Amino acid sequence: MSAHDLPKDSAEASSSASGNHRPQPQLSRYESQKRRDWNTFGQYLKNQRPPVSLPHCNCNHVLDFLRYLDQFGKTKVHLQGCMFFGQPDPPASCTCPLRQAWGSLDALIGRLRAAYEEHGGSPETNPFGNGAIRVFLREVRECQAKARGIPYKKKKKKKIQTKPKDEAKTSNQNS
Repeated sequence: MSAHDLPKDSAEASSSASGNHRPQPQLSRYESQKRRDWNTFGQYLKNQRPPVSLPHCNCNHVLDFLRYLDQFGKTKVHLQGCMFFGQPDPPASCTCPLRQAWGSLDALIGRLRAAYEEHGGSPETNPFGNGAIRVFLREVRECQAKARGIPYKKKKKKKIQTKPKDEAKTSNQNS
């Protein structure tokens, strides 16, 4: 039996062992990703030496996890000394490292923050909502924007144009 043949969690194990095959509700893409991220983070904590239990997890563990994930990144981030630093579309390849993209990390933290609270954690003690995480993400965003030569600009919300009440009254009276 390979690892792929094993049930994913104890709920599946008990239902398949007893012969009950109740269909599980289909999770949305977001919920599936959130569960996968939560399990990955939990495994990361277990693999620490010594292992870290969730109640003892803090923002430093989260920051270490984000740095650990960089090794699996696919986004080229040019270093300051690279001749392509600051160029949005470099003409050739270079030896600069691949990193996790800022947007991926930001979305990951959002999912883990929600999962933490769904698993009984309080918002006040949520390590994923800690200010140090926000600072780290801001620094990653700025570093990656400079490396690509593209300044990050926060999108402004579009204002809905509404007519002032006096103007609306006069246009209705004129018709």
